[in-house]
Amino acid sequence: MTNSLENNEKMAEPKLVLTTKEEVINRLKQLTCADENINKQELDNLKQLFFKIHNSEQEAAKVAFIENGGKEEDFVPSVDPLEKDFKDFMAVLKEKKNEEAAKLQKLMEDNKQVKIAIIEEIKELLEKPDDAMKSYTEFKKLQQQWNETNPVPEISSKQLWRDYQNQIEKFYDIIKLNNEFRDYDFKKNLEIKTKICEAAEKLVNEEDVISAFHQLQKLHQDFRDTGPVAKELRDNIWARFKEASTLINRKHQQHFEQLKGEELHNLDAKTVICEIVESIKYEELKTFSNWKEKTDEVIALQNKWKTIGFAPKKLNKKIYERFRTSCDEFFKKKGEFFKGVKDEMSQNLEKKRILCEKAEAMKDSTDWKAGTDDFVRLQQEWKTIGPVARKNSDTIWKRFITACDFFFEQKNKTLHSERFVETENLEKKKGLLTQLSKIDLSTEREAIIKTIQNIMNEWNTIGHVPFKEKDKIYDQYHQTIDNLYKELNIGSSEKSLNNLKADVNNIAVRHSSSLYKEHERLTRAHDAMKAELNTYENNLGFLTSSSKKGSTLLTEINNKANKLRADLEVIRQKIDTVNKSINDKKEGI
Repeated sequence: MTNSLENNEKMAEPKLVLTTKEEVINRLKQLTCADENINKQELDNLKQLFFKIHNSEQEAAKVAFIENGGKEEDFVPSVDPLEKDFKDFMAVLKEKKNEEAAKLQKLMEDNKQVKIAIIEEIKELLEKPDDAMKSYTEFKKLQQQWNETNPVPEISSKQLWRDYQNQIEKFYDIIKLNNEFRDYDFKKNLEIKTKICEAAEKLVNEEDVISAFHQLQKLHQDFRDTGPVAKELRDNIWARFKEASTLINRKHQQHFEQLKGEELHNLDAKTVICEIVESIKYEELKTFSNWKEKTDEVIALQNKWKTIGFAPKKLNKKIYERFRTSCDEFFKKKGEFFKGVKDEMSQNLEKKRILCEKAEAMKDSTDWKAGTDDFVRLQQEWKTIGPVARKNSDTIWKRFITACDFFFEQKNKTLHSERFVETENLEKKKGLLTQLSKIDLSTEREAIIKTIQNIMNEWNTIGHVPFKEKDKIYDQYHQTIDNLYKELNIGSSEKSLNNLKADVNNIAVRHSSSLYKEHERLTRAHDAMKAELNTYENNLGFLTSSSKKGSTLLTEINNKANKLRADLEVIRQKIDTVNKSINDKKEGI
């Protein structure tokens, strides 16, 4: 009995903290070699821990496979070499546990028969009350044998104990031991039961309530196996032991109620995680950054899931399947998106290659305006094309922008040179304006007209001026010419003829074919005016001035006909001027 109490008073050994599959297998190996009985709870915990780690690794490998572009249905879990070792050790331990169970069952049956025999022997002592001392000595041996004979089948335990206690009470009553023997026995039993009470009271403060509960069951067995105490102390010693037992049982019950509450809380937390994953709006995930952000969130939720304890046993598997299904759906959608994006990127790359070819074919163009429009159009079209794979992005962009930069660099060099020439042209035209402003109007009229004509010819030979100065210098030039014509009383027809002469000289310098085109244009204008004049002259033959209305119409037509005749004369002079320039060109003058 003393050794039993000492064992109950030992603190529970600290629990092993295992974090890897290797540690689990090492522990299983230790158990196969150990002599102590196998703890079913520990085996269940080791099995659950191994497959939790194993499943977590497989899930992580699957996620990585999908993220690298693989299809979920193509994923094949790798063979875990430790899984075979685990199953082998578990099989050995299962066999060992079955053997232990069989041995224990046989032992309990044997113990049951021993205790039945003890009860029968006590009954026999009751039938021979003559030699009290001898009977008492035999009785104490039987008691010791009873206490040492454990365990028995649980179904028979209570009945055996009742029969045993009944015979003990009869023994004390029938043989009528003297007070010395009886008091000594009661005293020893009281000492034992007091230690049992102290052990139970110590277990009240045990942190491991499960261990405390199991140790209490052993103390109850010891309390029952210990003989009676003095009648006046029986209720007190039992009340003391019962009070400690009640506290331990209450803590044990509260522990499981708390555990149940925690499992319900865990179920709620896991349900929330499932709902978050299930509520993902896939139609809003349209970019890589969208998917990356959401993937990080899902992986964070998976990591959070691992930190949450078990849900109630009936729902634990169901909630896990729900979470796994929602995660599988997410990574399936992600795989579909990346496959679609990959195909789209290939198409985008081909479109950008076509634009590169167009840009490279146009880069040597010197038609700066058309070329600029074309390159701007290409650049705008480039912006409308989606992204390409990262490995091709820099290369294709560099190819395109190199062609664009080459064109615009050549354009800038040329335009910089042209701007210099345009600035010189502006200064030349300002010099001509100065010459026009200094013409002496008191000299001979023909000489003045000749000077103006020469300046106009020179003006037309000068190229472009800076764009922002173009309108200003043009207005100054024509205003100056108009003022001079007005001072010289030169009409619009003569002015037009003089302008033509200046234009003809400029045209002749550029290209002789342009003179023929101008000749054709003037000839068509002459023929049209001639036809219109004929129409007016015919109409005049049908009109009379007998009425006021007829007189007014006649006057109007006469005025139009006279203007046409004057315009026709100017056209003839222009044609003569062009003809003269053509002939001079032919003769090399």
